[in-house]
Amino acid sequence: MLEGVYEDRDDDAAPAAIVLTPSNDGLFPMGNGLSRLGSWFWGHDADLAAVRARLGEPLDAAAAAGLGLVTMALDDIDFEEEPRIALEERASLSPDALTGMEANHRFAGPETLEMKIFGRLTAWQNWIFVRPNASGPDGALRRYGTGRKGDFDLKRV
Repeated sequence: MLEGVYEDRDDDAAPAAIVLTPSNDGLFPMGNGLSRLGSWFWGHDADLAAVRARLGEPLDAAAAAGLGLVTMALDDIDFEEEPRIALEERASLSPDALTGMEANHRFAGPETLEMKIFGRLTAWQNWIFVRPNASGPDGALRRYGTGRKGDFDLKRV
């Protein structure tokens, strides 16, 4: 998240801010029965309480980072490079592996039957292991342990 504003711009832009609402905290529970915030802070009750105390309040980048809501709070100098590096790192992975990682992040917390079906089984069995990027002749699973990188079809997601 951009901390502050771009110093070299002449506009009157306000610094970026996020506002947490009841939509983040229970209005739409996830498959595990928790709110999105409850899943994000699963096992960290004090952190969840600190975030809940700030519901409805605009949070700048420093506050959001301090609460654990954003990965990084970057000034305008670093903001140009850090997201690019993060995207390049992600792009070096198999698109199918990224799909599975996303599913695992989305379905955290206590496992319910719904979570097992839509989070774990669907992601790993249907989205990943049966796809050519994993099990094809040049896939990651066939090349695992050989020292050779998988040859991924980057159009598959």
